[in-house]
Amino acid sequence: MEFCGESSVQSLEALSALLSTQQEEEEDTDCRVRPLGPGHIGPPPKKYKEVSTAYMKKKSKDIWSEEEVAEGSQYDDLTDPRPQPEYEIILKQSVKTEDLFLGLSRKNPSSMCCEAMLVKIKLPDTKATEVVLDMEEKFLDLRTPKHKLGLHLPHPVHIQEGKAQFFSEREELEVTLLMKRPLDFINMQ
Repeated sequence: MEFCGESSVQSLEALSALLSTQQEEEEDTDCRVRPLGPGHIGPPPKKYKEVSTAYMKKKSKDIWSEEEVAEGSQYDDLTDPRPQPEYEIILKQSVKTEDLFLGLSRKNPSSMCCEAMLVKIKLPDTKATEVVLDMEEKFLDLRTPKHKLGLHLPHPVHIQEGKAQFFSEREELEVTLLMKRPLDFINMQ
């Protein structure tokens, strides 16, 4: 091994040559200064093989797995030209005077303490007899001759305890749904 001077660049090159497991075919004997960095020390990096993990997709041509498809997607019809009506989701909670003034229950204004969900749907030029409403635990399907709405609900609801009311003067359908929460026995005491 030949040293042309006592600079740190040549020292790094010499150290790299000592630590390297592969012999270089051509050696630099003319002491040229090359830009080196910490990555040049030691053997060249190894190429890693791809390791299959549990998170990698299966070798199928499916775009989505069954877990990724939202509940109620069977109601989505992209070829249906009917427009989606305007809607609004409002979370409701029943508050009594002891909740408001004395704070005896653990209720607060957050959405965690809400018991019901009110869905207001504007249906212009629609009669109450033309509305077809179908409810699932997390999906609301509304069909009229002029509108269609497939709404994925933010929380699961009790289907049997829902209530729908059509207001013809406002041309609006109000659907009140009681929410199903796993920790209601803790939150509502």
